[in-house]
Amino acid sequence: MIHNLDSDFESLLSHNWHPEFVFFDPGMMTVAGIVGSTGLVGSRILAILNENPSITKIHSLSRRPPLAPKTASTNSLAETKLNSLTLADSSEWPLELSTVTPTPTIFFSALGTTKAAAGSVAIQRQIDYELNLSLAKSAKEIDAKVYVLISSAGANSKSLLPYPKMKGELEDAVQKLGFKTVVILRPGLLLGDRAESRPAEWAVRKFAGIVGLLGQGATDFWAQDAAVVAQAAVSAGLTALKEDKGSTWELTQADIVKMGRHEEQNK
Repeated sequence: MIHNLDSDFESLLSHNWHPEFVFFDPGMMTVAGIVGSTGLVGSRILAILNENPSITKIHSLSRRPPLAPKTASTNSLAETKLNSLTLADSSEWPLELSTVTPTPTIFFSALGTTKAAAGSVAIQRQIDYELNLSLAKSAKEIDAKVYVLISSAGANSKSLLPYPKMKGELEDAVQKLGFKTVVILRPGLLLGDRAESRPAEWAVRKFAGIVGLLGQGATDFWAQDAAVVAQAAVSAGLTALKEDKGSTWELTQADIVKMGRHEEQNK
């Protein structure tokens, strides 16, 4: 059962939401890999995977150790379940991924940065496109079946704007690698508390909160809560492992909201 994620993420994890019930299929135990697990969406994906009994191992690649999510059952990440690969030099991540055991059958990428944080479009591209693609290739080489990418609304390899262009080029490139299924999520503005400060995004989120007073639907068409995006990513990824969703499964903002928030029984 996927539970409603309208309320605050911390409240969901500590009181109401039980991600261990999401997509639990004792006949489908699997290993997951993730990059971007310290970010806004990635940290929430990690929390869901950590509490899902069908996920037996999680390989996480990051520059710093991921934060332990608060849950109803534990205040720390399960040490026997999480393999935290903390390497300051991100260029080493693809090789490190190629050596992990047991190998992941599903790989999540929530890796991304901003031009402001990177310092230039060129450096941003090294992370958002080049590093992501190298990791996707490593995941395919170790026989991951499903690749889940947190992309962006407006991603288009033919765009004249650098950011949507590099996002679109990454989408095109990973679809050519031969995964059973590439799941692409294209959220709008991501809502939620970040560890790092992004003043411009903070202002827009405040505006989103005001618009949200008119009703959830007033916000959903252009901005999505990070917890909802994470839920949709895990739900779609595990569905793609069990079912034939074709070589590419694209989720728009509306799809993300529907899958991430709506309660449904998964069999």
